[in-house]
Amino acid sequence: MLRHTLIVALVIGGFLSFIAAFDSGHLPFATRTLLMVGIAWTASLMGAAAFAVVERSAWVRGAWWRVGLAGAALMFAPMGLVVWCGVRLAAPPQGDPPVTAIPGFIGVSFVTSLFFCMVVAWFQSRAAHGPQAGTPAPPKFLERLPLKLRGAEVWAVEAEDHYLRLHTSKGQDLILMRLADAVAELEGIEGLQVHRSWWVARDAIVDARRGDGRATLTLKDGVQVPVSRTYAGELRARGWI
Repeated sequence: MLRHTLIVALVIGGFLSFIAAFDSGHLPFATRTLLMVGIAWTASLMGAAAFAVVERSAWVRGAWWRVGLAGAALMFAPMGLVVWCGVRLAAPPQGDPPVTAIPGFIGVSFVTSLFFCMVVAWFQSRAAHGPQAGTPAPPKFLERLPLKLRGAEVWAVEAEDHYLRLHTSKGQDLILMRLADAVAELEGIEGLQVHRSWWVARDAIVDARRGDGRATLTLKDGVQVPVSRTYAGELRARGWI
């Protein structure tokens, strides 16, 4: 992120040099470019530092405009001083700006800092809440949940004849489907088939007991799930029982 910011600052500094900003047209191009890039990089580092401080504050969480406003509040005054110093270094023909001109530079810096901080904060918010590259798609099985169970955690799936009984954080319901197909579509949720009639999510298990050569899992809703010998070895290997 910082590398990209500095690259953008390099481009901005080159543009400022090209248009001879801050009455710097009398300077040689190389000198002018070095000065403008230095100002742009300083502004970028100030902005990055301001955002790093602001985003740690609980006051700004969840509101991009608060991040932008607070970032601008932190950087506009020192940035105004940086620009004033930059103009003095440029040694404009009409003479160096006096100390009394500093408030004017700070005022202009407030407007520009506010604009750019708001834009950066908005883009960062969009990036944080938008789809992330490489993020796995949710398990397809979740699309099959009845409306009353949408958004629920799937705790277990139990085969009942040609139907499946869904055990979820929002209750139970039946859907018409084979258990083998459901297990395939539950890929992405940490869970295992523990019996020819049961699939269980790891997070749904609150207790596991073994007795008489058999194991039983207790789910969050109190349902008891049998573990067959066929699947017991895999559960032991994973530390579930």
